[in-house]
Amino acid sequence: MKLAGLKSVENAHDESVWAATWIPATETRPALLMTGSLDETVKLWKSDELTLERTNTGHCLGVVSVAAHPSGAIAASASLDSFVRVFDVDSNASIATLEAPPSEVWQMQFDPKGTTLAVAGGGSASVQLWDTGKWKLIATLSIPRPEGPKPSDKNSSKKFVLSVAWSPDGKRVACGSMDGTISVFDVARAKFLHHLEGHFMPVRSLVYSPANPRMLFSASDDAHVHMYDAEGKTMVAALSGHASWVLSVDASPDGAAIATGSSDKTVRLWDLSMRAAVQTVSNHADQVWGVTFRPPGGPGPRAGRLASVSDDKSISLYDYS
Repeated sequence: MKLAGLKSVENAHDESVWAATWIPATETRPALLMTGSLDETVKLWKSDELTLERTNTGHCLGVVSVAAHPSGAIAASASLDSFVRVFDVDSNASIATLEAPPSEVWQMQFDPKGTTLAVAGGGSASVQLWDTGKWKLIATLSIPRPEGPKPSDKNSSKKFVLSVAWSPDGKRVACGSMDGTISVFDVARAKFLHHLEGHFMPVRSLVYSPANPRMLFSASDDAHVHMYDAEGKTMVAALSGHASWVLSVDASPDGAAIATGSSDKTVRLWDLSMRAAVQTVSNHADQVWGVTFRPPGGPGPRAGRLASVSDDKSISLYDYS
């Protein structure tokens, strides 16, 4: 397996690019790459050419996260202004604006069926679940406070929730915190199940394997990527190789590989059967905040694609084969 560079866009945004995801193809258009930036905009890019399809404004601070509905028709962007903007992909019409208290909106992800949007709740030490039919808050999944004589404010700040991921069957939500803990929830019962231990620094990105609903991958500032059996509460492997914080992780649609982006300015491709990095790509000049594999399906080319975005304001697109 390997990555081959296809295209890079320098100065894709006016400031650091903090977030990226693919909007799935619909019957009428191929998949689009969606990026979010400190410059307060969200941009949609046509695949392979990386030509700019549209620029969305509406946030008054940097965009920290973008998420795409599995239908490809709806997307959402979250900003440091504590608003989540939900919009129609093709018309850019606003569908809903979700408001949260300051610093309580970080990463977000739609569930596999598209009925619920999970939002990492930052300082609230929880994940909020929003119903995508009525755009109402339907559940708050709170991380239990550590038992002790007097829970201090210091403890809750360590549980600051940065990252969130759905299992491919939609039954579990996992979230990653500033203190390195990963919390797993039973969605149907809105119940905390257990922590996954092993990281001691912020967990900025999580993704479940599309091939195995129990397998969870985590990226942490401790420079490691962990593989967990999220149901059995066990760490399966710790993957090392990055020289600094691992900021983003994504799993290939075939489940055979993961890609990571790091503040060491590289993108790495990891072969999961070998549990080792098989390639390091160094075409960004600053830290790599996001890596994202294109979902399969839709019209147009079927080949594997990976995109990466960076503090250097650029986007890179690679063939994955």
